[in-house]
Amino acid sequence: MHGFRGLVMKKKELSAWSLIFVAVISGALTATSIAGCKPSTSTTTPDTSLDFDVDEGVEDSNVTDTAETPMTTETPEAMIAPAAASVIAVPPADAKTLVNAGSSGTVDDPSNVQSAGGDWPQWGGTRMRNNAPAVTGLPQAWKPGKFDRKTGEWDKSKAENIRWVSNLGSQTYGNPVISNGHVYVGTNNGSGHLARYPSDVDLGCLLCFDEKTGELLWQHSSEKLITGRVHDWPLQGVCAAPLVEGDRLWFVTSRGEVRCLDTKGFRDGKDNGPVTDEPVRVADLEVANPAYKDTIAKLDEGQTTDALRELLTTHGEEPSGDITIETTEAGKAWTLAGTFSGVERKLTARVAGPRISVFKKLSVADKKEADVIWVFDMMDALGSSQHNMASCSVTALGDLLFVNTSNGQDESHINLPAPNAPSFFCMNKNTAEVYWTDKSPGENILHGQWSSPAVAELGGVPQAIFAGGDGIIYSFRADEGKDGKPELLWQFDANPKETIWILGGAGTRNNLIATPVIYNGLVYIAVGQDPEHGEGEGHLWCIDPTKRGDISTQLAMKVEDGDRVPIAHKRVQAVDPKLGEVAVDNPNSGAVWHYSIVDQNEDGEIDFEETMHRTIGTVAIANDLLYVSDLSGVVHCLDAKGGPDGQPKVNFTYDMLAQSWGSPLIADGRVFLGDEDGDIAIFKLGADNKEPIDEINMGTSIYSTPVAANGTIFISTKDKLFAIADLEPSAE
Repeated sequence: MHGFRGLVMKKKELSAWSLIFVAVISGALTATSIAGCKPSTSTTTPDTSLDFDVDEGVEDSNVTDTAETPMTTETPEAMIAPAAASVIAVPPADAKTLVNAGSSGTVDDPSNVQSAGGDWPQWGGTRMRNNAPAVTGLPQAWKPGKFDRKTGEWDKSKAENIRWVSNLGSQTYGNPVISNGHVYVGTNNGSGHLARYPSDVDLGCLLCFDEKTGELLWQHSSEKLITGRVHDWPLQGVCAAPLVEGDRLWFVTSRGEVRCLDTKGFRDGKDNGPVTDEPVRVADLEVANPAYKDTIAKLDEGQTTDALRELLTTHGEEPSGDITIETTEAGKAWTLAGTFSGVERKLTARVAGPRISVFKKLSVADKKEADVIWVFDMMDALGSSQHNMASCSVTALGDLLFVNTSNGQDESHINLPAPNAPSFFCMNKNTAEVYWTDKSPGENILHGQWSSPAVAELGGVPQAIFAGGDGIIYSFRADEGKDGKPELLWQFDANPKETIWILGGAGTRNNLIATPVIYNGLVYIAVGQDPEHGEGEGHLWCIDPTKRGDISTQLAMKVEDGDRVPIAHKRVQAVDPKLGEVAVDNPNSGAVWHYSIVDQNEDGEIDFEETMHRTIGTVAIANDLLYVSDLSGVVHCLDAKGGPDGQPKVNFTYDMLAQSWGSPLIADGRVFLGDEDGDIAIFKLGADNKEPIDEINMGTSIYSTPVAANGTIFISTKDKLFAIADLEPSAE
């Protein structure tokens, strides 16, 4: 779920305080979580330049308060707030290690996490990305209950094995992550959990819930980029999953930042730094408000107005007692000191464009706010230009954090604003120091880059494997690099050389949006495109990562004077026969097997179910059985080892009759897959189990992937997060 476009600019927005003196530019909307240019439906979405977290503690419970939040059709004017200073706010280079990877013997050992059946602390559980935890005791069946379409109230009288349900945004593409008693999910602001941000304000949100009760503990909020949908498409929210180790969390925001958070938020009574006292928006009094001019006049006189007090109260900062007002610039800027919702603090009010904007600094009193440790702005620091959105579920090896920047095309889809910007980089997860960057996809990026890296020791060498926006998989030595550059170990073109890229999905050349999976020393990945580009030809690959150099199945050559001369990779079509170019079999190919079409019933025809279509889903593997669903809704089960002579061994396919954006979960002897109709198809694990043993409808569409941890299945639907457990275990 990922998509992005860029403007030709190094900095994505004006600095915080310069914006205060500049008229507001009308705002933009968020980005698609897994794909690209998805048109918005009705939205209300303020555009902001705020680089900080956001939120005010709302007293209401988040658990099933509202149904899917309808977005209003009216788009309010953009809101402006101070942006985070410069590019990064990071600890000093000699900063203390925040998480000692390997000290527990589990954090940095994928086999321990995979086999424990406990927490699932990143996308795919481990840096090898195989969503197949050894969880047991999962319920055999469940019923989600009913939800009132108007109020969202949950009628749980007919629910079965539902531990709790909590409200997410109006569109959710993030996969749940479970660690240390918390559940984390990326979504948008459709539920309006925080008083400062009503549900009609579009944000990218990372929510943290209590694993046992579903209570919302805190929210990190990313306001919309002022550059608009070119970088930050409406309503898509935070689409990436975080990485959690101990009491630290790392994730990519919808604004193109890597952020490190304290998992405890401010509930530990500390404002952990180096980022402290983060300024965040409280509310805006628009120029259209009849009290606008009077409020400015009264503030200059050291007084408030009923309209301002009501606004602050509505947004969680109810003033009480005397409020001391100091004018810092007549008619433009003021400080308000006093008691707000029981907390002694100072607020800042400034005229910013056609509104008075009020801000506060976060403190330990803001229990529902996220506590930010450091911020790294990829667009500013690296010059990347995300297409529609940034989405990468980061992973780590020791203290090395691996990130895809999402660098991509602009909204014309034929211009790459930042061809020299990095696509991949490695940084220190504690200090945010960048060790190396790589721009291998360069000018050949087809659309956007929304895949996530995988990391493992393969053939005795630590490898960081990235899926590029040019359709090529790259493996780098997973270390600090040398002179700011990594060592490229191998690359593999996942598209046949004669395939063609055509705008809008009509071609045969594809992106890589899925995440590489590492299983038994091999790498697995399938090609796909933005779901808005429709169905199309797909390819699933099993790759030997111990080879070096170009290990694609074919090499691009041109015939000159009777000789075959290698040619550089080309974006639209690697090999064009009309130009005398040829695709030559590569004797150094790393392909173990390749799956596209297989005549399973041997009738001489290729049926719909006998075709691997485009996918944005990631494979899951257990007992040498590989499962993947494609965008067309076809479930494919193959032998992970493949057949003889590089041929795939297909066990079965099954048509779910609805689009599938997510990936399989294999757990407790079963396979779980969600689809756009809201159904979870459940298969018994096995090569001969060709039909689902159950299909359970969750009420709304499912665009994410089910995960399992600690005896519980977590499913994020379009607007709800379900915790599903066996509430009536058998006596056996």
